[in-house]
Amino acid sequence: MANDKANQWSRVNRNHNMYDEYPAQEPPRPPKTNGPKGGGPRKPRKTKKKHHWILAIFLWLLTLGVIAGLAGTALFFTYANDAPNITESDLASENSTQILDSKGNVIWSMATQDRDYANSNEIPKQLKQAVVSIEDRRFYKHHGVDPIRIAGAAVSNIKGSSLGMQGGSTLTQQLVKLSVFSTSTADQTFKRKAQEAWLALRVEKNFTKDQILTFYMNKVYMGHGVYGMKTASEYFYGKALTDLSLPQLALLAGMPQSPTYYDPYLKDTTAAKERRDTVLKAMVTYGAITSKQASAAMKVPVSDGLQDLDAKTEAANSTRKVVDAYATSTIAEAKKLGYDTTKAGLKIYTNMDSNLQQSLYDNANDGSVSFSSSDLQIGATMTDPNNGHVVAQIGGRNVTTLQALNRATNTTRSSGSSIKPLLDYGPAIEYLNWPTYRTVEDKKYKYLGTNTSVYDWDKKYMGNITMRTALTQSRNIPAVRTLEEVGGSNAEKFVNGLGITTSSTPGGSMAIGINVSTEQEAAAYGAVANGGVYYKPTYISKVVTADGTTHNYNSTGTRAMKTSTAFMLTDMMKGVIKPNATAADAEISGLHQAGKSGLVAYSEDSGMPDKAISDAWFTGFTKSYTLSVWTGFDVPGENYIPWTEQDLPAQYYAKVMAYAMQNKSNTDWTPPDTVTAKVKGNIVEYEVKDASWSNGGLPSVTSITQSGETPSEAGISANSASTGSTTGNN
Repeated sequence: MANDKANQWSRVNRNHNMYDEYPAQEPPRPPKTNGPKGGGPRKPRKTKKKHHWILAIFLWLLTLGVIAGLAGTALFFTYANDAPNITESDLASENSTQILDSKGNVIWSMATQDRDYANSNEIPKQLKQAVVSIEDRRFYKHHGVDPIRIAGAAVSNIKGSSLGMQGGSTLTQQLVKLSVFSTSTADQTFKRKAQEAWLALRVEKNFTKDQILTFYMNKVYMGHGVYGMKTASEYFYGKALTDLSLPQLALLAGMPQSPTYYDPYLKDTTAAKERRDTVLKAMVTYGAITSKQASAAMKVPVSDGLQDLDAKTEAANSTRKVVDAYATSTIAEAKKLGYDTTKAGLKIYTNMDSNLQQSLYDNANDGSVSFSSSDLQIGATMTDPNNGHVVAQIGGRNVTTLQALNRATNTTRSSGSSIKPLLDYGPAIEYLNWPTYRTVEDKKYKYLGTNTSVYDWDKKYMGNITMRTALTQSRNIPAVRTLEEVGGSNAEKFVNGLGITTSSTPGGSMAIGINVSTEQEAAAYGAVANGGVYYKPTYISKVVTADGTTHNYNSTGTRAMKTSTAFMLTDMMKGVIKPNATAADAEISGLHQAGKSGLVAYSEDSGMPDKAISDAWFTGFTKSYTLSVWTGFDVPGENYIPWTEQDLPAQYYAKVMAYAMQNKSNTDWTPPDTVTAKVKGNIVEYEVKDASWSNGGLPSVTSITQSGETPSEAGISANSASTGSTTGNN
């Protein structure tokens, strides 16, 4: 009987739908019929079709999941196989970023204090517990990668209650990243994450937990240029780690997450206290201390036991002053490239010529150039016009605070007349084909649409003069009128192509001064010097990350003006450095060079003496170097440059450029085939070859003596140059 029943069940199951493989206690009944007398088959149930679709989707998802998992695993091991080697030396090495000059010499280290490495027995147990409590609570339970921590961090981030543990990386992974990987945001790829995890597993296999924790605590950045917790203890407290109190240990344990934000030396220590207290709470949760101990520690001021750092800072900074501005600009450029210079352990190779850097510093500080006041400041940038490399830069004199105001890159001071070749006369040659002898007017004039008169420093007028004369004598009225004829949109397009932006469409008084930096002017004049190609100024040549990867950086040049424009501007600006011109003090005997000065006067109602100057500039160049110099007071309303010191930037330029050109070829610029020479009044003038232009209905005039080269100085015979009529409408 039992066997018959079993056979019956077997037959039923073989014929039954797979979803009913395990029926209830009774065998299924025969299917009902639909007819009034049971005739005809019953329609299939819709639920069965639905079940088919659910199963199909589930199977597809399962299959895709398996495929994705296998692919992900294969990709992980592919990346892991390419992971860099990691050695004990890597793990124990100092993580300070270094900046090097063009010859590979270290000129700046992010570590202001030499690291004092702590052995495990020098690190208090409470400090180890504090670090583990706040950074990686499951440190002693995982093997380098912690899936539970990753999941928990995700949930905590969603809830917003992670108690300072928002990240999913373990302490071991953090150590790996600090030791062999770049912290550049561009490098935070799946490949790097996979390699980081793989190396963390290897580190855990080869080193004990105590060794890993010791490596980590010696490598982290603690702010103020200090690396490692032992060094921080001695620098901040003047004590060994074993002599610190619980609240002091908790403060150190919490700082690596953001040393600048949690800096206990800030005026507002709210963030530092909150972070320290968060560490103490984490230690309670971890079981390292009691709630009573934590409460007592939280009542202690964050400043408890901290030493005055002024003397230490001064000692550390004494050797950094020479390269301070250059280092500031380099760090800023590195950050733009995505590097964290406080944590990455980078080697940043720069374009700095240390000899030229020293020359900039010495001439600003040792009295070789006479500054009438210790408060009179300077900013200067020197570049190679052929590639945009910044070879030297100084951001001030009598510097006491490092990494502060860099006056070389400051864009809040007016350029004065040093902008005229770039904003006025350059566009006139580029877009209107003006020759160097084009007539311009230096007569009474008011800014267009106003009753405001334009004046020169002498309140006099020279009448009809050539563009060359107007530039070498730095006359204001011709510059303003030239900008009006060029048009603001053309002028804006021209200077934008030279890396200079304007606050509005140029016009009016902007013709004789806009806000600009020495960095911008050096790069812009560099384009004039090299024949019309603009290179963005660059400090960094390459970066070598902690894993040994080299990233090379170069500035790609873009044509900013025609070769004819660049040559004609250069030829006119040679005359600026002549005995009777506006920058005679920049003259270096026998050197082929060109440049332009700039002065900014005070308004008549400023209360300053007559001819007082707020900003003085000179930007000059050879075929090898461009140097832009600004001088002035940080608070111009409280002091001024006397008229007798207007040539200070030119004097400084002459000292530095004479030194720089000692071992360089002194070559002159040769006319490109896009210009034609024309001798007028014993001055060799130039015009754009086969170009039409208008003299504006003004009479033809000749340039003043020494504003340009004579035929013999230019190396041509008067007969070989054109002396006849021009294609312009005269």
